[in-house]
Amino acid sequence: MHTAAGVEACLPIRSDMDLVWVRQHVRQAAARLGFGLVDQTKLITAASELARNTLVHGGGGQMEATQVGRAGAQGLRLAFTDEGPGIADLDRALSDGYTSGGGLGMGLSGARRLVHDFDIDTTPGTGTTVRVTCWVSRPPRPREEA
Repeated sequence: MHTAAGVEACLPIRSDMDLVWVRQHVRQAAARLGFGLVDQTKLITAASELARNTLVHGGGGQMEATQVGRAGAQGLRLAFTDEGPGIADLDRALSDGYTSGGGLGMGLSGARRLVHDFDIDTTPGTGTTVRVTCWVSRPPRPREEA
């Protein structure tokens, strides 16, 4: 069960400068929640690709960042929403190696591999929402002495 701790930010995605703000916000939020450097980098990379898709393919939109919790773990959920043309062939868009160009070359499938939870809702003609969640890694349990 996921519980939301509340929307922490809603950022517009209307220009290349907004992409910088999205990356900056995700970096700061992930660090504040205790994500390690590798996990921060993965989440920032996925957010960068999804924000660029929102701008380039969706004609702009927004990113909503929400701190979430599950079974004692904290995470960060990012939702990228646009009102663009939608994705006509979702299976193709999610296939490995597919890119429409202009982004980091990783496409949706690459972004999906970088996060723990990935969900996409798209309807041709009405837009797209991509939700991703990353969870803070918990340290391994100490070994019990025999």
